[in-house]
Amino acid sequence: MIVVTGGSGFIGSALLAAFRHARVPATGTSRQPDDRRSDLVAIGNIDGQTAWDGALQGVKVVVHLAARVHVMRDTSAGALDEYRRTNVAGTARLAEQAVASGAERFVFVSSIKVNGETTHGRRFSEADAAGPVGPYAVSKYEAEAVLKATAASSGLEVVIVRPPLVYGPGVKANFLRLLRAVDRGIPLPLARVDNRRSLIGLGNLVDFLVQCALRPEAAGETFLVSDGEDISTAELVRRIGHAMGRAPRLWPAPVWALAAGARMLGQRSLFESLCGSLQVDIRRAREVLGWQPIRSLDQELADTVRWYRRERPV
Repeated sequence: MIVVTGGSGFIGSALLAAFRHARVPATGTSRQPDDRRSDLVAIGNIDGQTAWDGALQGVKVVVHLAARVHVMRDTSAGALDEYRRTNVAGTARLAEQAVASGAERFVFVSSIKVNGETTHGRRFSEADAAGPVGPYAVSKYEAEAVLKATAASSGLEVVIVRPPLVYGPGVKANFLRLLRAVDRGIPLPLARVDNRRSLIGLGNLVDFLVQCALRPEAAGETFLVSDGEDISTAELVRRIGHAMGRAPRLWPAPVWALAAGARMLGQRSLFESLCGSLQVDIRRAREVLGWQPIRSLDQELADTVRWYRRERPV
């Protein structure tokens, strides 16, 4: 039996569906009860006191997705404490109870932000020293450390996965805003942006997490994953436009002007996410698991656009 925390979320729902498709017994957890989902166990808030027992009976593999997620403008004085409460103390509590219940493997979905925010001419790899920036990234790095210590003391097989930006059906936040902008023909000042960013589509990430849960070779590993194709933000907008059958409205603002405007508006992080580079090396996943992305970036974008047109989230 496998349990997926955050089973009602963007990634968790897709992962549970993949396990069902593969006929692998799996259940999920959510913070709140959901009468529409018989495959979810409500566990309340996640912190150092969460009672996971009811969700761990007979479970051999835990895939931990539930987290306090990164919020672009979360710069409050107590932000790190809040992230630590859920992402560090909550993860430690889950790992402790997983060991006590007899679980054998713990797959932790961390973040590429543990490596850092930007790359400069070389891709991030698993061998790099950590460089987390901001409370979210710090909390994910500390949670990784807690899990490694638990593995050393208990024999629990820990697998750490650090994905970059994940997109696909159900995506929210900045990627959804980008979809809306292209759909509505909003002019975007990104034509001169010549950065390179790694992304991962939901289908590719779910396929990789299934392998991390089931393959013996994954034990004890840390993996960076992506679609295997790095593109500029401007090219991403063009690919989204192509999937929509629209010509996106890109205009050539100087990148230095975008940077200056971002500084004035206190949006440095948004500028880096749009104009900076962040590339990951996925060779370790290929070497250890023989993994290749099962879908191309364009296929994943097409699925995302079909969902967007069907749902038209407001």
